[in-house]
Order: sequence, then C-alpha cells, then structure tokens
Amino acid sequence: MGTTSPTRRHADVEMPVSAATLRSVLREVPTSVTVVTATAGGRPAGLTVGSFVSVSLDPPLIGIFVDEKSSSWPEMRNSDTFTVNVLAGDQQELCARFATSGGDKFAGLPLRKSPLGNPLLPGIAAWIDCRVEEIRKLGDHHFALARVCDLATTAATTSIVFHRGALHAVP
Repeated sequence: MGTTSPTRRHADVEMPVSAATLRSVLREVPTSVTVVTATAGGRPAGLTVGSFVSVSLDPPLIGIFVDEKSSSWPEMRNSDTFTVNVLAGDQQELCARFATSGGDKFAGLPLRKSPLGNPLLPGIAAWIDCRVEEIRKLGDHHFALARVCDLATTAATTSIVFHRGALHAVP
C-alpha cells in the first residue's frame, strides 16, 4: 500500500519529497475545519484545527493534529478534555479569529458550556466533547487521541472545508 516515509522510489533509490510538493498535492484533499476549545486554568482557550480525523467507532475515538508552533496548544494540552466545534458554512470569521496568535479569541462571543465544561461556540454545525487518551509528537505536529464522550449536530445547514487553499461551505 505504499511507504510510510515521505519518499518516492525510483530504481531502488529513495528520493525525498519536498514540503512544497507535498503541500501542492495534498491541497487537492478537502479537510474539515474545526475550532477546538478547552478550559485551561479556569479560562477558555481555543485554536483552529484543520486536521481532525475520526479514528474508531468502537471505542469512539477521534484525533486532532496541532502544529508544534501553535501558541494556544501549550495551555490547552494540559487539559483532560476538549471540545471540537465543527464550523458552519458562514463562520470564516471564527476560523480566522481562532487561527491567530494571542488576544482574547472569545471576546464578544455568547458562549455556552459543553457537558464536559468546555466552550461551545455560537452557530456551529456540530460539537464533539472528548476526553484525552494520549498525546504524542509526530513530525512537526502533536497528535491528540481522544475518546468521544458526547456529541450533537445543530441547526446549521452547511459546514466548512479547506480545499485548494481556500475555505468552502459544503451542504
């Protein structure tokens, strides 16, 4: 099924794949856009995550990949729980807000709490409450494996994906 390292084989010689080539090809794969929130030190924390994946139905597990350069992740990584907020099709502003470093990302937002006590953003398409099972460093990202504890969809009719370098609403 292929090699696990980012190399190409030609005549039994491995040729490294450049980050630019990898990015160029993978931009053809639509990815979900979520904002992951937690309560860290009694305060809400959050960041935009474009690498969210369903891992297992039994047991119910999901995973998120967070860039090692994230300034929000260090405070969130010590929380035992987090909530995945699946953004609705009209929430490009929220995506941008939580993708930036610093500042109060929650300023002016009417928040509710998830059953696990994490911030739920207004107008989202769905939410997934999770308990952290494991965190490990993989390449230039941290992978957080989490057990799904509760989840629901909302009245939003579309969600967002990132494809070919831009955000798109999908039904």
